[in-house]
Amino acid sequence: MLSEGRALPPAGAGCINAAVGDAVLEVHGLTTTFPTEAGAAAVVDGIDLHVARGEVLALVGESGCGKSMTALSLLRLVPKPGRITAGRIVLNGRDLCTMPVPDLRRVRGREVAMIFQEPGTALNPVLTVGAQVVEAIRLHERVSRRTARARTVALFEEVGIPDPSARVDAYPHQLSGGMKQRVMIAMALAARPALLVADEPTTALDVTIQAQILELLRRLQREHGMAILLISHDFGIVNALADRVAVMYAGQLVEEGTRRDLLAAARHPYTVGLLRAMPGRVAPGTRLAEIPGVVPSLEERPPGCRFATRCPLVFEPCRRIDPPWTRVADTQAARCHAVADGTA
Repeated sequence: MLSEGRALPPAGAGCINAAVGDAVLEVHGLTTTFPTEAGAAAVVDGIDLHVARGEVLALVGESGCGKSMTALSLLRLVPKPGRITAGRIVLNGRDLCTMPVPDLRRVRGREVAMIFQEPGTALNPVLTVGAQVVEAIRLHERVSRRTARARTVALFEEVGIPDPSARVDAYPHQLSGGMKQRVMIAMALAARPALLVADEPTTALDVTIQAQILELLRRLQREHGMAILLISHDFGIVNALADRVAVMYAGQLVEEGTRRDLLAAARHPYTVGLLRAMPGRVAPGTRLAEIPGVVPSLEERPPGCRFATRCPLVFEPCRRIDPPWTRVADTQAARCHAVADGTA
């Protein structure tokens, strides 16, 4: 994967992922499949990613592009009947794909943690929120319940939960959506993981609370030096938090680069379409642009470029041949025939 300030590998290297010494996470050829009537189909199809220490990588795309399944695959939490069928997931130098399940359970939470989309459904409704964080702490450390409870209160205070000593005894239904999300962040931080996977962490929240959660994540990331993989469909959120961006469409990456590069000069027609649909990038009163059509289902993915059926720049090779990755800057590349041809 491209990294801020790093050049792409030489042309013809077969992959634009640059493995570097400061990597927390390196993903090579990750493929996750689900059975369909026509046979196994890849929801995540040959993904390469790299996340360096202390950076935020945003994985962006519409619903149905495979972003959340990528996140679940990284933790080997793919729901059945899906399964990882190819690739490597290397976290701090160890391949999670070959790791025994008992070891993997110790890694989850301690080295990599995840914030899920819906905190209301991720929290156990019959346990207090404090008890759930205490359980997460004691799962990874041999400490007493009293010590774990004190740590939980400190974590609640760190993530901005008011009156944390009282809130530890609250049940999820007694907290607002924003407070529940702060509890989930506190739980994710309990063991100080090297990598935090945040799957649409502000989706269910109003705009004001979204801004507060994003500022909290930004502050915690700076203070703890965590790497963050941010899953989002919203370039506004990406612009607020990310260092680098990878754009995903129909199970594949189609463009990647620094946040600054992509926001200033996106090259893949899909990325351009997503940016044109951002409210902040059009004049007040102007109708937002739309990308015609929908993301193809697993059974309906076309040959060649998967975006061809919706692309305004489609031409003859697009419907037959998989597009190549083309370098467009030292830290930016796009998977597109029009980019390779010089017409985009």
